[in-house]
Amino acid sequence: MNLTTQGGKRIRYSLNTQDKRQAQELHDKIAHEQWRVEKLGDKPKYTWDEAAARWIKEKQHKRSINDDKTKIRRLATLRGIPLELLTRDFVMKMVAELPCGDSTKNRYLTLIRSVLNKCSGEWEWLDKAPKFTLYREPKKRIRFLTREEADRLILSLPELYADLAEFSFMTGLRQTNVLHLAWSQIDLNRRIAWIHADQSKSGRPIGVPLNNRAVSVLERRFGAHKTFAFVNERTQKPLNGICSKTWKEALQKAGLTDFRWHDIRHTWASWLIQSGVPLMDLKEMGGWESIEMVQKYAHLAPMHLHKNAVLLDAL
Repeated sequence: MNLTTQGGKRIRYSLNTQDKRQAQELHDKIAHEQWRVEKLGDKPKYTWDEAAARWIKEKQHKRSINDDKTKIRRLATLRGIPLELLTRDFVMKMVAELPCGDSTKNRYLTLIRSVLNKCSGEWEWLDKAPKFTLYREPKKRIRFLTREEADRLILSLPELYADLAEFSFMTGLRQTNVLHLAWSQIDLNRRIAWIHADQSKSGRPIGVPLNNRAVSVLERRFGAHKTFAFVNERTQKPLNGICSKTWKEALQKAGLTDFRWHDIRHTWASWLIQSGVPLMDLKEMGGWESIEMVQKYAHLAPMHLHKNAVLLDAL
């Protein structure tokens, strides 16, 4: 729809309907509201574009701001629509038609809800933000390897990837933290490494204790590059990611399926829990923000419940 107000302001947006009568009603409503703003001094009506632009400007410090920008670009249906028209039914219908799974749809709903809550609260652009119902997301099982399987995988990888994988199995660090680990973050004498606050997902610094195998990996890498522990030998720069082709070939060679690089972190956490490490210690070691985020590993160590189970022996 194209609308030019008497003040010369041009408004363009999709009405998201094939019903001509409904489209005309919406057109007339918006035209009337703009007339009242210009002629009677009513409070101006803001659009989704204006709200999204302000959100991006004020959230530049947010670690996931690039993800927000990507989602906003993909929400083309909302372009130019006044905030008052973003009702619960309208947004739920629009999100339901997105070509993605329920989990991803929830991420879109969460972003839209956050922006509209800002509009109705702090910014005072909207009288009341609508409430949305999130999709039910299936619970995913934790995929982890046995120690023997992990060793097979390490032996199936090229040298640099093998060192990266072994170090990750021993420290539980996220892929990005390992790929960009600098020697300045490592103290081999004290057997500890540090992940700075601006490098961690939680925004908090992490102290990483290094066991014998982790130290051995770093000793093998020492001298290969003056700044970073793991670099591409050809370019002498840190890797941007893990080659999917190389990873798949190693999995096939090791006889493994359904295992992602991030599952190395799950494996590390699972090994520690099964070895008796308390959840609070695991939370601190892994840099998780809350105990709820590590609770998913609790079922792997039910040993403390044995005293309850043996009560049935007396029956």
